[in-house]
Amino acid sequence: MKPKLVIVGAAGRMGQRILSLCKESADFDIIAAVETKGHPDSGKDAGINGVKIGPEFPQTADAVIEFALPEASEQTLRFCIEKKAALVMGTTGLSTEQKKKVEAAAKDIPIIYGTNMSVGMNVLFSLAGKTAAMLGDEYDIEIIEQHHKFKKDAPSGSALTLAENICKATGRDLQNCVVFGRSGERKKGTIGIHSVRAGDITGVHSVIFGTQGETVTLSHTAHSRDCFAKGALCAAKWLVGKKPGFYTMADVLKLK
Repeated sequence: MKPKLVIVGAAGRMGQRILSLCKESADFDIIAAVETKGHPDSGKDAGINGVKIGPEFPQTADAVIEFALPEASEQTLRFCIEKKAALVMGTTGLSTEQKKKVEAAAKDIPIIYGTNMSVGMNVLFSLAGKTAAMLGDEYDIEIIEQHHKFKKDAPSGSALTLAENICKATGRDLQNCVVFGRSGERKKGTIGIHSVRAGDITGVHSVIFGTQGETVTLSHTAHSRDCFAKGALCAAKWLVGKKPGFYTMADVLKLK
């Protein structure tokens, strides 16, 4: 019997791609496509199993995938805790308080929270920290992220995750070393993060390590949202049946 899956943020760019890919997959039974009350697409056919897009959560679920606005996260968490459903959350822009609630919910249900679900990007997360540690303090680090002009949060959650991983690997304090945008001469040990918003760019992240005489660049380019959607579905499949806990894509991909 296939796991029952709920998509939250079903009318969004990511939600639509997940629904579309689920049509081609036999891994899940889509039972609900949730969107905010009053959304223009409410009542429309989600395109799979006769499910309609709307604000109502179902009576039960085995797993939930959420790519939505931050304010939707609390309702999703309450539903998952009540129904003991596994949660894959790709919603970015969460406040510190909202992140704490996600972490607290992991005591009751299995959760994967990730700023980027693509396989390639999660390999980059891992490589960025390892590369920074190997190159050492003489290499300046700059992170450049590029996205479409409609993206609401800046910098991207993935850029912040890259910086966090670099800080963990090199013993730096994230709050004190990250500089958002840069003007003037750089201070040694800082990590610059720069955001580009233009056209329909799906997602490009580059980490530049530069010193006198050479530059090392690690980069990932998403050609479509399918890489994120496939990763989220892979994560949900892996997470169903797991014990309560806070997991990451690194666990799914065995990168740890």
